[in-house]
Amino acid sequence: MIEAFVLWNEPNNLSHWNFHLDPGWRGYAELVKLGSEAIRGVNPAVPVVLGGVSSCDCDFLRNMAAQGVMDHVDAVGVHGFPLDWNHWQIDDWPAKVAEAYDVSGKPVWVLEVGASSFGAEEVQEFGLRRTLELLSGRVERIHWYSLFDLPPTWPAETRHKEAEGSSYYRHYYLGLVKDDGRPKLAEGCFPSDGSVGICQWFHFEDPRLDDAVRWMKERGVRYLRTGLSWADAYRPNATAWFDRMMAALEPFDVALTLCFTPAHLGMEEHHTSPPRDNAQFAEFARWAAERYGPASSSTSAADEQKRLAIL
Repeated sequence: MIEAFVLWNEPNNLSHWNFHLDPGWRGYAELVKLGSEAIRGVNPAVPVVLGGVSSCDCDFLRNMAAQGVMDHVDAVGVHGFPLDWNHWQIDDWPAKVAEAYDVSGKPVWVLEVGASSFGAEEVQEFGLRRTLELLSGRVERIHWYSLFDLPPTWPAETRHKEAEGSSYYRHYYLGLVKDDGRPKLAEGCFPSDGSVGICQWFHFEDPRLDDAVRWMKERGVRYLRTGLSWADAYRPNATAWFDRMMAALEPFDVALTLCFTPAHLGMEEHHTSPPRDNAQFAEFARWAAERYGPASSSTSAADEQKRLAIL
């Protein structure tokens, strides 16, 4: 089932949103407002979450609040990788999420948090244990990133790629399970009580989908964050793939992220480009909500009460 729709992924990260083309993120703010209105027009009960903010950047959240974005979302999503990329330490997590709540006035969902095994699996194991100690009870959702290591032949979503040095290669070691299917040390201490979710991105026609579903069922995972690529929607057989993926993920409470601009609809021909017309993104959001998260015939005040209880 769809637990929430998430609008974009790391809009404050140049590798996911080319903010040089969008001074002050004014275009992104409009995208969130229009996308939220489109989704709520289909299902007013489903929560809408502000796209996962890289490095739990509260200055970015202040910007969004100043532009009135918080009136259009039910929660804010944040990301953090203090053992690999962020300029703050892992023990700063409680202060970071408290500030995000104070700035936004909204519940905080940690949509991505992780630690790579780039240097040693023991580092990742420590990162998982310590992260859960610091975040449990302080946020509404925790999604560990990720289940699988990125296959070595696949590109990581960064703008400068190998020029980033070890920062680039850390992307390939964030899974609990290695590319060849072998579990890492951290896999053994992942909670089996359903309290912690997984963030796992599935590429177009991803061959790992069935293995991921099987692993999550066996480990009692309840919450999953993944995405539908707006850019992929223009591929041949896109709807068939989306349908297959969403049917396979039906057992989980899915925070479904809508992101990535079709090249022909961007200010520049790249999936990180702001759209030329945000109304076209809103149409995609409406389509996704109608197909995968429609309101049931029993949508009522009781459904709204349930939504508020989730948040």
